[in-house]
Amino acid sequence: MQQVYLAVDIGGSSGRVVAGEFDGQAVALEEVYRFENGGTAANERMYWDMLKQWEHIVTGVSAANDRYGQRIVSLGLDTWGVDFGLLGRNDELISNPFHYRDPQLDGILEWAFERVSREEIFSQTGLQFMEINSLFQLLALQRRESPILEFAEHLLMIPDLFNWLLTGEKVNEFTNATTTQLLNPCTGEWAVGLMDQFGLPARILGDIALPGTKLGKLRPSVSKEIGNAELEVVLPGTHDTASAVMAVPSTEPLSNQPNWCYISSGTWSLMGVEVASPIINDRCLELNFTNEGGVGGSVRVLKNITGLWIVQQCRQAWLEEGHKYSWDQLVELAAASTPLQSFIDPDHSSFGNPELMPQAIQQFCRDTNQIVPETPGAIIRCALESLALKYHSVLGMLELLTGSAIEVVHIVGGGTQNKLLCQMTADACQRRVIAGPVEATATGNLLVQLIANGAVASVAEARQIVTNSFPVETYIPAATSDWGEAATRFADLME
Repeated sequence: MQQVYLAVDIGGSSGRVVAGEFDGQAVALEEVYRFENGGTAANERMYWDMLKQWEHIVTGVSAANDRYGQRIVSLGLDTWGVDFGLLGRNDELISNPFHYRDPQLDGILEWAFERVSREEIFSQTGLQFMEINSLFQLLALQRRESPILEFAEHLLMIPDLFNWLLTGEKVNEFTNATTTQLLNPCTGEWAVGLMDQFGLPARILGDIALPGTKLGKLRPSVSKEIGNAELEVVLPGTHDTASAVMAVPSTEPLSNQPNWCYISSGTWSLMGVEVASPIINDRCLELNFTNEGGVGGSVRVLKNITGLWIVQQCRQAWLEEGHKYSWDQLVELAAASTPLQSFIDPDHSSFGNPELMPQAIQQFCRDTNQIVPETPGAIIRCALESLALKYHSVLGMLELLTGSAIEVVHIVGGGTQNKLLCQMTADACQRRVIAGPVEATATGNLLVQLIANGAVASVAEARQIVTNSFPVETYIPAATSDWGEAATRFADLME
């Protein structure tokens, strides 16, 4: 009978439990359980409802156990980065973890730089500057004199927190730790000196564990509830982007001169290259790129880009008005709209969490003296073309950073299902685009478990399994000068 591995994959808007059956050559996925996720607003704060998420995890793994039983070899869990929970004395969870869109983060970068410079922070952490990073979340607590920090004894990133609930083991998994802006990517150790400079309690940072580490079996109380006392928990790349990049179907060896880049496409677009060692220099700081840990000793040099969040929020706004557009309908409307009329900067602050996203897009176009998109199709087309042009801009930056020519763009994740965006990306970047797999994060999670359990020998062999298991679609760039002219107009907007 084929072995089964479970991936608990939780994103900002939904989570699921996915089972992977491995026959020695390929892996077949089945979604066993899915649930909605999102922030909860209360007392002028934005939180994650950890207990509700935990309930869903137990329910989903129980459902998988009912289906597969003793065929299940192990379980791995991944989530988004940057957010964390704090445990106090006797391992009490002090507060619901704050959501990265919590308003306490407003203006925190400037407040931090008055105490320690950008250059100093970057030299110790190699991370891009985003107010959502864990360092700045801790500083936000410090700025408003929250008592939470006084009582904290352990900082656990969101997947670390769930793994502790599963097994009782408290560790900080490496790939997620690298999203905190509290870790030195050159040494692989915590940047304790930086914590000291800010007066933050370095004692809350724990032991760092690498992907592939076997944490052990479930707590007795959890195994009893799930019905499986033998189920073992293995650390994948617990940062969902690390798992997604693990599933890129590339056969190229790891080097510091890559000829391909990736886009992990979903609510966020994470665009970067996989290299052998960090890139920490003035140019990387100037371009605001990040050095995050990958699987198998790799480093992911990348930039966070606001992704399909903009389209999702447009759809939600229209839904609340009574217009129930499907995703396919929105893409069809966009495809039928006039191309390359108006553009937005997807990362502009006005698109962070506006009350009404369609109006925010229209206002940006109005403020920048562009044609204002009026119809849903024109608005979605504006958002998608702007995203493709942002990819073109970041592609050029990646080539500057690495000094190598990037020939192929791999897109993985849910965004691969948007064929219009994939073709726009090929046209804007003038590169061949290979799209797939869709289920990249769950797949990468499962592949690390295969390696940890000895079923697969290496990352290279694991990526061959991706090629064996999932179809990909190739997009060839159209030969046109229109996108070149559009790129110039887009660049002018960014200045």
